[in-house]
Amino acid sequence: MTLTPLPATQALDTYFLDARARLLDVAAILDRIDRGGGTSDPRLERIQQAIRTLGEVGPDRAAHVQELFSLPYEADWERPTPR
Repeated sequence: MTLTPLPATQALDTYFLDARARLLDVAAILDRIDRGGGTSDPRLERIQQAIRTLGEVGPDRAAHVQELFSLPYEADWERPTPR
């Protein structure tokens, strides 16, 4: 099955308000952190790096942002046991 991407204008028509709302949420969170005196917390550094990634042009931004917040794969991780 071949997927056909939405034309850019249709994607904007469909997702603009959702993207706007989410960006405003992130801006509000960053404002709260700043009002609290700021921090050099690595979590904030990841958020800032993710924001920079969003500003890049090209495919796979979602995958790159996901990788920022993920642990690296380790083949010898202990497999969880079902309850």
